[in-house]
Amino acid sequence: MRIGNLDFVAGGPLLVMAGPCVLEDERSPFDIARRLRDETARLGLPFVFKASFDKANRTSLTAFRGPGAVEGLALLAEIRKQVGVPVMTDVHEIEHCELARGQVDLIQIPAFLCRQTDLLLAAGRSGLAVNIKKGQFMAPWDMAHPLEKVRSTGNENVCVTERGVSFGYNTLVTDMRAIPQMAAFGAPVIFDATHSVQMPGGAGHKSGGDRRMAPVLAKAAVAAGAHGLFAETHPDPDKALSDGPNMIPLKELPALLAVLMKVQAAVREGAAP
Repeated sequence: MRIGNLDFVAGGPLLVMAGPCVLEDERSPFDIARRLRDETARLGLPFVFKASFDKANRTSLTAFRGPGAVEGLALLAEIRKQVGVPVMTDVHEIEHCELARGQVDLIQIPAFLCRQTDLLLAAGRSGLAVNIKKGQFMAPWDMAHPLEKVRSTGNENVCVTERGVSFGYNTLVTDMRAIPQMAAFGAPVIFDATHSVQMPGGAGHKSGGDRRMAPVLAKAAVAAGAHGLFAETHPDPDKALSDGPNMIPLKELPALLAVLMKVQAAVREGAAP
């Protein structure tokens, strides 16, 4: 799978997709991207910086959404240029896919939109790499269909992301069987450790979460064969403008990545003939 100038091989080192949930200002994303670039380079891990220009599915009407498509994509393009890393962002509308061309390297289909045929086709036709989040309402085997929609455009640079499934009200649970089941489709499988511990709408006017459980699930996912890790991170998650309760503190992420590398190595050594 090619993401910008990055060639990612599913059997290679763990791919890291990480960054803040949303572009909060014009300075902090650069600082976070540089820190993540340096730490992943030190560990020898491929890295894609992630941040959203718009959070269109916030719980409350008054919640912070971000700078919007035009301003946000321009900022992401500048991060891409100055920091020198591939960049990923969400798209919510067909028009966003065209706007993202030349600005970012990978576009992400949000979980709530993973069945939207026209959006998936537009993402595939953009020529950019595509990451499809598995909906909280989807069985892992049903993700063959969103993948087929993107691939029908001739775009093979596509991966899927597990992020938990709805379990009663305001709660998610992660079934690790989903990782090998989706890997059978021939696309890399990423594990979203932070949204998997989210409590959608669980704080009344906003979503809650339990960030303490993100490392636990991340280790289990890598042991189950995940090819990459998606993690939202922030220098001070309690002050983040979106999804703070489930974010991994920026200072703690490098240590977690080092542990995940050991888990991956142990699993592969155990699988070797």
